[in-house]
Amino acid sequence: MNNRSGNTIKSVCVFCGSSTGKGETYATHARLLGEAVINHELDLVYGGSNIGLMRILADTVINGGRKVTGIMPNNLAAKDIVHKSVHDLHLVDTMHERKAMMAALSDAFITMPGGLGTLDEIFEILSLNQLDIISKPAALYNVNGYYNDLLKFLDHTVNEHFVRTEHRSNLLVDDNAERLIQRIKSFMPEKPPNKWVDELKTATVKHL
Repeated sequence: MNNRSGNTIKSVCVFCGSSTGKGETYATHARLLGEAVINHELDLVYGGSNIGLMRILADTVINGGRKVTGIMPNNLAAKDIVHKSVHDLHLVDTMHERKAMMAALSDAFITMPGGLGTLDEIFEILSLNQLDIISKPAALYNVNGYYNDLLKFLDHTVNEHFVRTEHRSNLLVDDNAERLIQRIKSFMPEKPPNKWVDELKTATVKHL
């Protein structure tokens, strides 16, 4: 999997819900994010669905003239939820393949409100960044304070020494779509000391 750190951001992967959520707020912000993607002349990579926030986001970007790539496992495609108007559709065998392709085709990642699948996707990207398998911006579009409690929990993981401060700091968070993409485009990751794994080894020995 290629590491594109420092490259110009040309494509962004958006993880988001197959539901539209409660009320109109989330749908409105899916459109705003789509408009920001268009304004910044980015292409979209997403889960390929024609339902929920995924559909609203994809429709907005398609109507704005930017390329949209959808990636969906065959078992979900069989439920007749494939967006037939995307420019490039990839059907894969597993969720693992879907996430790997998303990571390979995208220069950055934005997570809108969503459910368990959405959380799984963003945490995999954070883990890949932590392990230096990739080096690509990852962000939460924190609509309506949706991720506030999750952010408190991530701070707790740092306080309890399970996550390094640098890795926590590399997760961008904003509630404004335009500003979030600007921050992604200017992002420079914080790096822990080169010997941080050795520090973990030393700390482990103390408890043996």
